[in-house]
Amino acid sequence: MAADFYEVLGVPRGASQEEIQRAYRKLARSYHPDVNKDPGAEDRFKEVSEAYQVLSDPETRRRYDAFGPDFRQVPPDVDPETWARARAAGAGFGGRGAPAWDFGGDFAGADVEDLFGGIFTGRRGGRRWGPVRGADQEAELAVTVEDAYRGARRTLTLPSGRTVDVTIPAGVTDGQRIRLAGQGGRGGDGAPSGDLFLIVRIAPHPRYEVRGRDIHVALPLAPWEAALGATVAIDTPGGEAKVRVPAGTPSGRRLRLRGRGLPNPRGTPGDLLAEARIMVPPELTDEERRLYEELSSVSRFDPRSRR
Repeated sequence: MAADFYEVLGVPRGASQEEIQRAYRKLARSYHPDVNKDPGAEDRFKEVSEAYQVLSDPETRRRYDAFGPDFRQVPPDVDPETWARARAAGAGFGGRGAPAWDFGGDFAGADVEDLFGGIFTGRRGGRRWGPVRGADQEAELAVTVEDAYRGARRTLTLPSGRTVDVTIPAGVTDGQRIRLAGQGGRGGDGAPSGDLFLIVRIAPHPRYEVRGRDIHVALPLAPWEAALGATVAIDTPGGEAKVRVPAGTPSGRRLRLRGRGLPNPRGTPGDLLAEARIMVPPELTDEERRLYEELSSVSRFDPRSRR
């Protein structure tokens, strides 16, 4: 039995979009393969991502609420009550074209074309529609910050069971759409298939936070580095970089590295903003304690005074 997407995310069926997003971010952060090395974490991450992909889109969520696990197979203009009655009578949608069903009970002797309005064979009122291009479809694609920075190749399995190779361009941003021509809904009467649009969602990361093309990261500093100034190394998605810390840097100050955010194929790349976080030694040696006590006795600095 297919997993219930609401149960996967741990939210009620009436949850708001904000509640769904918060639940997804929390679970994605816990099960992201870069953070959780448990053998089952990657499968759990994929399950959470699929549930969020469906429930975060209002239209897809509406169809999921109406048709349950079968929502991807149900044609777009099927009435939910008609579908439920057909299911209850033992009917099922078995692929495209005119299915040969045995309707029992209340459906005995019913004409399938009358029942579903001719949607399977392209007829309404005895007239054929002719070739109809397949519907465009959308799906969400979760990518890591590193993949968004460098670009990547992915192999995706579509709901139909087919696999496609996807090129994720370097510098892709959250919400950007990647078009896969001809990979959407199948056309009727020989018409071309629709397109599949993948909506990029940059997954939560334990170290980086992406805002547009800018990347935010914490910069831990020793008290003397912040007070005296220093040049320190910091990890970025593009590799190690050097940050110049001015003397007297307070905790919370953002130091900007221009052009070290997400690349931009058509313009200026984003920046990397390193936020200073002053750390203190958890334990002191005797010499460190003596020096701190000496500093305390001679310093006139009062961090609680108003200036």
